[in-house]
Amino acid sequence: MRGAAATALLGAGFVVAAGLLDAEPFYVPGVAFILLGVGCAVWVAVAAQGVRVERTLAARRVVEDQPLGAHLTVRAGGLPFPAGEAVEPLLDAPVPLPSGRQRFSFRVQATFARRGRRTLPPARVVIRDPVGLAAREAAVGAPEDVLVLPRTEAVRAPGAGPEGARAGARPLLAEAAETEIDGLRSYREGTPASRIHWPALARRRGLLERRLQAEADSRPLVVLDARGTDEDLDRAVRAAASLALQLAAEGGCSVLLPGDRRPAELDAGLAGWPDVHARFALVQATKLAPAVTAAGSRSGPVVYVAARPLAVSPRGLERVPPGSVLVVPGEPAAAPGPERFVVAGCRGYEMGRSALGVGRPAA
Repeated sequence: MRGAAATALLGAGFVVAAGLLDAEPFYVPGVAFILLGVGCAVWVAVAAQGVRVERTLAARRVVEDQPLGAHLTVRAGGLPFPAGEAVEPLLDAPVPLPSGRQRFSFRVQATFARRGRRTLPPARVVIRDPVGLAAREAAVGAPEDVLVLPRTEAVRAPGAGPEGARAGARPLLAEAAETEIDGLRSYREGTPASRIHWPALARRRGLLERRLQAEADSRPLVVLDARGTDEDLDRAVRAAASLALQLAAEGGCSVLLPGDRRPAELDAGLAGWPDVHARFALVQATKLAPAVTAAGSRSGPVVYVAARPLAVSPRGLERVPPGSVLVVPGEPAAAPGPERFVVAGCRGYEMGRSALGVGRPAA
């Protein structure tokens, strides 16, 4: 309102000068400036009453670098908009309000380069008079939260280009079996013939059946180690999410996130994927090692995704089931083992006793 006040004061100055100097022509501009300043201030004050602004987001979750749509609606109060602008933080510049309208709406799109929870500042509406003498903030919306999910990328064979075949033309972890033999037990009526241990019968030890471990124990286990810098952690999270999604689609897997004592299970139907994907988005850097003891009793391969370059086996994983993989960001100075795949700026290396140097585990 400073412009309106200054205009009114200028008019008052003309009126005073007209009286002091007996210069009647000064009365006309003086009164005009006073009316203009006061009129614009009153007009804007009345027009700002009852103005509302509403922002509707197309979704509360969005993947990194994918557009998030929003619809902004501004409604006038008792008077149409004289002029003004809608200030939307998702846009680089304010959007002018059309004069004489009671309602105005427009759509915006925004992208987010990094995962995590984002609080969007509220949208604002500023009402102005047509000549720009008076302005008033008429309405402020509410802040809103958006969860930015890590993007998932294709798993590529070493040396393949961006369009290279996924390491899923065959199973990503070909060595993993759906179930593992966990010993023998007496035959139970109704057991399928495929589970009968025929060598024992041939040795006249009687009819025995193979006891199988639980399917969940034989699934691949994806472990995320969040000890690293922000940039490497973001790459590791994208790699772990990409691997978990593909392994789940190939038959199921388990995911152990930082701070968890028990892994989350993902089946081929991906029913639990939205929750796990959201938890990947909220992973923060930590100095604590993951609880790899959860992998001790499992027979399935371990996919250990580290947020820092490692050249040796992580502590606690000196002995791992066949097919286990160490995934690290970038290219380490010394390759931990034979390279298996590339995903999201990380490389996967086969874990084994010879390749990872058992006896010198990483801290």
